[in-house]
Amino acid sequence: MRNVVVAGPDAAIEGMRDGAAVMVGGFGGAGLPRRLITAVLDAGVRDLTVISNNAGAGGVDLAAWFEARIVRKIVCSYPRNAEAFAEQYRAGSVELELVPQGTLVERIRAGGAGLGGFLSPVGVGTRFAEGKQIIEVGGKPYLLEVPLKADFALLRGRAADTLGNVVYNKTARNHQAVMATAAETVVVEVAEILAPGALDPEAIVTPCIFVDRVFLQEAV
Repeated sequence: MRNVVVAGPDAAIEGMRDGAAVMVGGFGGAGLPRRLITAVLDAGVRDLTVISNNAGAGGVDLAAWFEARIVRKIVCSYPRNAEAFAEQYRAGSVELELVPQGTLVERIRAGGAGLGGFLSPVGVGTRFAEGKQIIEVGGKPYLLEVPLKADFALLRGRAADTLGNVVYNKTARNHQAVMATAAETVVVEVAEILAPGALDPEAIVTPCIFVDRVFLQEAV
């Protein structure tokens, strides 16, 4: 029977290389995969393209990646609380692609669904339209927003079974379910690992077909 459980965060990110594109779940501290964030630091990879809601606020979050200078570019909605990012952005050493939050999630969803993009009215006539194709539908202009995909998705769930089915803790679900569909390797840190059949099928948010590796947070 399929079993995706690995020993810990180091095993979970095995194969991550310099220059990788990495999606990171979490909204502020809710659902933030802190063990995986630390494991990436320990792995010594660099030049990452990060796709996340924000750029961290300090402590064990994405701010640590900026402090270690391992991020080349970040695609996010809200980088303002991240002092380490702000310093590097002003110095021109890190690239920012600022994306409205709904557009960010929909671009990830498009990547996971195999779509070529979607049309959005958000940003028409503003700086967000710079460099984007404008398509008119029904006499109204729309921006063509391209999909987002990644090499790795680093996520945090409440529980998983050994097959890789995952449930989340309330709002800690945030962007994680859609990110799980849009990465080549999806890894999830969880507080509990259960036997197949222990999770209510109606409560499973991320089916095992999307998940490659899970590990127990207490295992590190």
